[in-house]
Amino acid sequence: MSGPAGGVTIGQAAAFAGVTIKTVRHYHKLGLVEEPGRDSSGYRRYRSDDLLRLVQVRTLAAAGVPLADIGGMLDADAERFALSLTDVEQRLTDQIEELVARRDTLHRLADDRALLPDRACAVLDRMRELGFSPDYVGGQREALVLFRALVPEGFDSFVSQLEHRLDDAEFVDLTQRSWDALSWDPDDPRVEELASALAANLLAKPELLAVPAGFQAGPDTAARYGMVNTHGQGEWPTAARLTALVEARLRAAGVPVPRQ
Repeated sequence: MSGPAGGVTIGQAAAFAGVTIKTVRHYHKLGLVEEPGRDSSGYRRYRSDDLLRLVQVRTLAAAGVPLADIGGMLDADAERFALSLTDVEQRLTDQIEELVARRDTLHRLADDRALLPDRACAVLDRMRELGFSPDYVGGQREALVLFRALVPEGFDSFVSQLEHRLDDAEFVDLTQRSWDALSWDPDDPRVEELASALAANLLAKPELLAVPAGFQAGPDTAARYGMVNTHGQGEWPTAARLTALVEARLRAAGVPVPRQ
């Protein structure tokens, strides 16, 4: 085998440049490195200029420069090369910021903040402080996520309503009783009594029942409302009946509750 003066094989060139033979051939295909001529035995021989180009291409590629840009950079003068490096650096900075944001999102998944804004998370924290069970708070978290996705224009108003209602001791007590009522039979007469008390409490502050500003009712409004309001009730028939009774009383009082 000939020595460096006569060039080296593609395998040696790849090893010296720190890439694979497949990568070298890919560079050839893209026109980043010219294919060297063949010797008398029919083998391509890579000389020092070829190895230098291989190393330059591999270094830029490893630094994050797209292969499509490398050829133009290496063939440019010093000033254009410096400008190209600045552009690549900015792209890499943007990618780093995006990756950091994704990582932070993953970290926030554990405490609700990936799916809900701080105000909504504060409402959930307030529920925990008031003694609501973890299961209830978990259900409310899911409902808030659904509400934000399905009725985004009304979300802030809904959170404001919750903030005000959690300052109402009677509402908190009735809500906690409603959670305890899940174990009752749906036909238990206490369900009717509780529904009446809940409706009366809600109607005592009609401003908290107002339709949010900017909300546009549409043909699927009832479906969106139902997805949120009945979430998790499939396994709790008493909850479904209690909700239906409260809604009936609100409609009778003139509150435009969508019909599911």
